[in-house]
Amino acid sequence: MLLVDNSAWARLLGGSVSEDRAQQISEWMARGELAVCLPFLLEAGYSARSAADRKELMARFVHLPRIAIDAEVERIALQAQRELAEVGHHRLPPADVVIAACAHRVEAGVLHYDGDYDLLLRHTGLAFGSEWLAAPGTL
Repeated sequence: MLLVDNSAWARLLGGSVSEDRAQQISEWMARGELAVCLPFLLEAGYSARSAADRKELMARFVHLPRIAIDAEVERIALQAQRELAEVGHHRLPPADVVIAACAHRVEAGVLHYDGDYDLLLRHTGLAFGSEWLAAPGTL
């Protein structure tokens, strides 16, 4: 299972991803292999251009698995931020830290186009799969 990050989703919607990759992700969604969590849903909703656009966006996610933010995810995210602070990287977006903590908690990966996830893997005790939407710097 992969949690979706808005860095990947926005590029998928924008059409900058190859047809093959977009098809693969569509198949993952159909099989319930893509999941969402609150930070992603809020970012996706924030990106909507109107109430109707937001409603349409959210309808795409209703059947996907949803990872809840519980006390353990909060603990994991705060620990990761502390570890990042110790090496001077504590200014990563909070949404990325929480999404990574959710992925760690359920032993999943993150579908993204954002180097912050590699920093989280390199500088914290978080363990999750880092699935780049496309090779870094290609979109």
